Amino acid sequence: MSFASSTGSPLAAYGWDEGLENEFTPHRAAGLVPARVIAVDRGLCDVVTEHGPLRAETRPVASSDPLAAPCTGDWAALRPAADRQADREGERAVLAALLPRRTAIVRSTASRDSHGQVLAANVDTVAIAVSLAARLDLGRVERLLALAWESGARPVVVLTKADQVAGTADAEAEVASAAPGVDVVACSAATGDGVDVVAAVLSGTVVLVGPSGAGKSTLGNALLGGDVLATGAVREQDGKGRHTTVRRELLPMPGGVLIDTPGLRGVGLWDAEEGLQQTFAEIEELARECRFGDCAHRTEPGCVVLAAIEDGRLPRRRLDSYRKLLRENAWIASRTDARLRAERQNEWKAISKWQRQMYRERGRDR
Repeated sequence: MSFASSTGSPLAAYGWDEGLENEFTPHRAAGLVPARVIAVDRGLCDVVTEHGPLRAETRPVASSDPLAAPCTGDWAALRPAADRQADREGERAVLAALLPRRTAIVRSTASRDSHGQVLAANVDTVAIAVSLAARLDLGRVERLLALAWESGARPVVVLTKADQVAGTADAEAEVASAAPGVDVVACSAATGDGVDVVAAVLSGTVVLVGPSGAGKSTLGNALLGGDVLATGAVREQDGKGRHTTVRRELLPMPGGVLIDTPGLRGVGLWDAEEGLQQTFAEIEELARECRFGDCAHRTEPGCVVLAAIEDGRLPRRRLDSYRKLLRENAWIASRTDARLRAERQNEWKAISKWQRQMYRERGRDR
């Protein structure tokens, strides 16, 4: 019987399914057990297995590449502590391998050093929290939508704190204009209004993203059905909140799994070309009708995108935002290419240095 169909297995509540069971077959033959990463600390992580939660080392799967490092949501092959006694490395269980990720939400690292950072793995739905009590920032919404689409997960925009405004219809329409093909729903986690509607559009493993003060943890508690996540007040002078969530953590909820994340101050794109195309799908569709295939939508004759702006079908703000995010994505891509070229060059230098040393040693031995 698979874990997905076993009502007594904790892994069924965390998303284990028949496909994962089949994929895990060689690991199980090697004596390893499946586990899902709940949260990650330095060198250690919290995981859940078919026998319940435990603490494990991440050293065997550690990587200098942030993209390859274990993160919340990963499925892993775990070597239980009992099998390690002969290794004289301690009694703690270890992650022996990570299963390939079905989806991954990736942003550029905070240092903008051309590396990507995985925020959450194996996510089915990205719930973008937008506070109705703060100034609406459509550019930030579009940026988060690009990350969500690029991940392979399905984005949903949740307008929070609906109890603090007179009505939500205008805001919903405004956000919908910047989120083609995306469900936009409003709710008040404080009063419970609309939470059932939000829950209905979320499925599978859900990650909550958005800035501090957007009400992610309060919404998370409403979805979890209890005060599980820490919440804090928002400053009146600027509408910003404190980082009450200090790490990414995965929790089972009715009908799925929830990952709460710390507030994102900076959300840099990383290799998000396809995500941008989906976020700005109406511009991409209009551009196919332009007279020139390489139309930049600036002054070219026969530009259908500019014509749509002129007749009001397309807000100019959308085109400006699209251009801005395209430039940013191209810049980080060029940084990544330069870093990879430098790394390859350093590898060749190291090989050449080793070869010269070997030839010198051979010459001395003659």
